[in-house]
This record gives sequence, C-alpha cells and structure tokens, in this order.
Amino acid sequence: MKIFKYIFLLLLIVIIGGAVYIATLDGDYQVEETKTLDAPASLLFNEVNNYENWETWGPWKKEDPNMVISYNEKTSGVGAGYSWQGDTAADGEISTTEVIPNRRIHQEVILKNPMGESKSDAYWIFEPIENGKTKVVWGVKGDKTFWEKAYGLTKSETITETWKPFLTNGLIDIDQIVSKKMEAYDIHVDGITQYSGGFYMYRTTATKNNGKALSKRREELLPSVTNFMSTNNINISGAPLMIYKEVDEQNNTAIISSGVPTNSRVITPLDSDILCGFMESQMVLKTTLKGNHSNLIEAWAAANEYIRTHNIEKREDGEAFEIYINQPQDYPNPADWVTEVYIPIQQKSDDVDPESIIKEENEIEI
Repeated sequence: MKIFKYIFLLLLIVIIGGAVYIATLDGDYQVEETKTLDAPASLLFNEVNNYENWETWGPWKKEDPNMVISYNEKTSGVGAGYSWQGDTAADGEISTTEVIPNRRIHQEVILKNPMGESKSDAYWIFEPIENGKTKVVWGVKGDKTFWEKAYGLTKSETITETWKPFLTNGLIDIDQIVSKKMEAYDIHVDGITQYSGGFYMYRTTATKNNGKALSKRREELLPSVTNFMSTNNINISGAPLMIYKEVDEQNNTAIISSGVPTNSRVITPLDSDILCGFMESQMVLKTTLKGNHSNLIEAWAAANEYIRTHNIEKREDGEAFEIYINQPQDYPNPADWVTEVYIPIQQKSDDVDPESIIKEENEIEI
C-alpha cells in the first residue's frame, strides 16, 4: 500500500510543480506587422472597417477555403462583426470595439480551441506618409489564461509564430486588392450634345502635354483660382475645368487654362494673372471617364476614334476641355473620380450669338 501512497504523492508533486511552472509562464503577448501601402489612409481604413471585404483577404478564410462565414446585422463600424466555422481552421469570431475614422480600428478576436475560448485584442493603425502612401500597422495582443498556457505547451508553434504569417500575408493581400480597386476605370463616349458655355475664372500656363505634367499644372493653378474667387466673393457656379488653348503635337506641349465657372463677367486688376473668360455655347462630343486621371489619355483616344469612325468634323477654332465632376480630396479611391471630356465639333445649326449673352450678364469689377 505504501508504494501507491508514494506514487500518488509523486504524481501530486509533479502536478503541483507543473501547475506552478505553467502559472509562472509569461502570458502576455503582442504580435504586429507593418507595411507601407501605396494608397490613401481613408481608402485603407474603409477596406478594413467593412467586414464584407475580409472574405477576399482575411487570414482565416485563406487558410480554410471551405469556411462558412456569418455576418452580424452590422458589418462596419463599432458593433460590427462576423463569425466563422472552419473545416480545418479553428472556429472563431471578430467584432469591432472602437473606431477612430481613418486612423485606428480596435477589435476583439475570439478563437475556439480544445481548452475553451482564446480572446485577443486586435488593432489597426493607419498613418499617412509622403506621396499619398500609408503606413499600416496590424497587431494583436492579449494575456493567456492558465489553460491557454498549458495548451500552448502541447503545440510546436508559439503564439507569435502562429499569428505572424496571418498578419504578414493579410497586409500583402490587402495591398494587392486595394491596388486593383484603385486601378479600375470605365470610359464611355456619351455622344454629341450642346454645351451651354458661360463665364469662368482662370489662369494660363504652358506645359508638357502628358498626363503627369498636366495633373501637376492643374494642381498648381486651380488652388490659386479658387482662393482668388473666395477672397473676392466671386460665386462658383460649377465644377473645375481645364481648357486646351493650344496644342503642339509635334513638340508634345500645350498651353492650358485651369479655371472655375462663375455666373457673371468679372473685371480683374490689370496686374492680375487670374482673368475672366467666356466659353460660348457650342456643339461638342462628350466622353466620360470614371477612374484615375492617368486614364485620360485613353478617354481622349476613345473620343477621337469615335469622331473618326462617325465622320464627325472637329471645329478648327475649337478649344477642347475637361471638367472634373468630383474632387480627389472627397473621393479617396481614384476609381470613383469622374471626368468629362469635351471636343468642339462643327455645328449643324447656328447658336445664339455669345456676345448677346455677355451683354445680358451683370459685370463685377474687382
């Protein structure tokens, strides 16, 4: 009988010793990955904040393609979440606990294992940096319970080794998916229409006739025009535009005017480089681009091809122009930008004399 007593005491000592050892193990953990993505913070925030996007890059779904996902009634913002049942991966759920728009997202992650539920706090940090890029930090932290520490001793991987690939691959996939979303664009030739014309405030400059140079010049000129109009209480009556005053195809240069419509003639000081112009009512071929301004070259090509195949004659004295329906600062995804391209064509009927329109308008002198 004594031998059983000794064996029992030995087992008890082992159990107590093991329990003490497990209890003294450090249960705190924090794992995070950082990646710089070529996308604005607001766009990346929106991608992560909506759980319906997670199916395309979420780490659990990628690990187990047969995973069944169930969304909460709310899929974005505080209180949003979803749960999953895995075929090979562990079941779990995630919910958003805190949101700071375009800056941070905090979440609670619950993974189910043989020892019960493992809870972790996940966090995202979006830090804008130069040239429209964003540094994204995705991390997870928590404090393992006694049983989680015991279960961890039976596994070959540490919790850091388990989480690290999830975070790394997730950020890589987000980068690829967001890049594709930003590159999406659509071009539609709307056809011949009548452009009503009107007054506009503008600045003029010479530039190389390519997408990058034109965008840079537009970004330089437009703020000075809008600031001038705001300072002098000049009404803005439409979306910004850019007029091609002269185009030298041989030397690939152009003289452009970047401006903003207004509803009255404005007489500016003689020394001002911001002037008031008037565009007459005219027949035009309209083409619409939905997408990044870098795709404008294709929009122009589509418009010119339409003119060629439909035997439409351009106006020799006409000045083609672009109208920027929405602004990049309001739409972080370039795929949502809308630009209209107008090419003046020969009119089939006489329009109203533009001089008669000018005389009917009020004049503002600065």
